[in-house]
Amino acid sequence: MRFSEEEYRKIEALEKELGMKKADLVRMRLLDNAAAVVVNAGALMAGIDNIGAELGRAGNNINQLAHHANILRLQDRLDPLLIDRFNGLMEDYLSLQQKLEVSLRKVLKEMSRGRNK
Repeated sequence: MRFSEEEYRKIEALEKELGMKKADLVRMRLLDNAAAVVVNAGALMAGIDNIGAELGRAGNNINQLAHHANILRLQDRLDPLLIDRFNGLMEDYLSLQQKLEVSLRKVLKEMSRGRNK
């Protein structure tokens, strides 16, 4: 195959970015699945790692709020409206966390499907 210099530079950039050989890139796009999306697995895993860290921080904040609420409850100073508001926010958080989990499972499934072709 022949490429213009600009096309060749793009292929070289993809080769470096994705850690794949030029021939594998071309084969994958032409033969395996022309509609497939090429993903930088390292960047994806770093993004997932960042999401995990954010979830960990959110969990830590939730634990701190629960601890503070328990102290207020023991002092009989816990406002029922605050409890309702917290419970609503917690339901929203858990719903988003479940959606994220479903999305990540889909991504991992697609990645493993692409690897097994």
